[in-house]
Amino acid sequence: MRIVVVTSDVPFVEGGHRVIARALVRALHEAGHTAEIVTTPQNRFGRQLSAYWATWLTDVRVAGDGGRVDRVVSLRFPSYAVRHPHQVVWLNHRMREYYDLWDDFSSGLSGKARLVEGIRRRMLHFIDGRLLHRRAVIAQSRTIQVRLSRWGGIDSDVLHPPAPHRDYRCDDYNGSILVVGRLTKLKRVDLLIRAAAEAGGDWRVRIAGKGPEREALVALTRELDLEHRVVLLGELDEERLVHEYANCTAVYFGSRAEDYGLVTLEAFSSAKAVVTCTDSGGPAELVEDGVTGFVAKPDVDAVARALSHIIEETRLAEKLGAAAAEVAARHSWPAAVERLLAASSP
Repeated sequence: MRIVVVTSDVPFVEGGHRVIARALVRALHEAGHTAEIVTTPQNRFGRQLSAYWATWLTDVRVAGDGGRVDRVVSLRFPSYAVRHPHQVVWLNHRMREYYDLWDDFSSGLSGKARLVEGIRRRMLHFIDGRLLHRRAVIAQSRTIQVRLSRWGGIDSDVLHPPAPHRDYRCDDYNGSILVVGRLTKLKRVDLLIRAAAEAGGDWRVRIAGKGPEREALVALTRELDLEHRVVLLGELDEERLVHEYANCTAVYFGSRAEDYGLVTLEAFSSAKAVVTCTDSGGPAELVEDGVTGFVAKPDVDAVARALSHIIEETRLAEKLGAAAAEVAARHSWPAAVERLLAASSP
């Protein structure tokens, strides 16, 4: 079959949805299908509705050579507005500032701006409801499934994306904690740095990624006198990223209300435990406390205890990592492809 994978994007930001889209296209090719990625616009605030309109006008039923497109898999807003009779939405997230993050987002607005954004929010809720009620929807996590039900009464199944196609391995447990992801406030990397200061010792924190919180994290590291223990690596290429996973002792993924997050299964695929938080959403679904990592309260003391426990007992890190690798092995791309194509069938 000819299959189009649709996602939306803004320039110069490498989100997890891009990684998932590329991995899905590769899995479709390996299953004997022809597949391509189509990227639709994702405008800044105030112009989101125009992005939905432009996406609605994107007809993916016919390919450029005149041949028929048999299936569509869309991943996020507003890409699911494309028109095709056999589409499944494998949802990463909607526009969270208008849903679960509305209170945080709107609290910083002036009265007039809050009124304007409130009107846009209601319009977006209406459009999303009309679109998603007419499509087969599979959520990428139970966290997303709950949000769909709460805001819009949308029914969905759950299918966790497997880890990307990379040569994951485990080389060592070298006494470091790895963080991977875009450096934003929601990722709560500051919580890890404060936990490192609280725990003491000489274990290291290695932070892979870039984003608007980088300078604040550098300043916090200096304030806590942790320059000798905290290293900001920047954005890594695939080879270096796999190397970091292979050699760390464990991975920290303590985001607040994460949609899904591939980091968990990437760590598991490298036989590394994950420390997450009780309110972290998607990661907390996959991490079994005391079995494949630790699920700690989102406070400095609790995170410090969990990380110290793993760092100080290498045999425990190895045991948790082995269990994590078994979980990763149960998530396969062939099975994901089968589920998605079945959901989009006529």
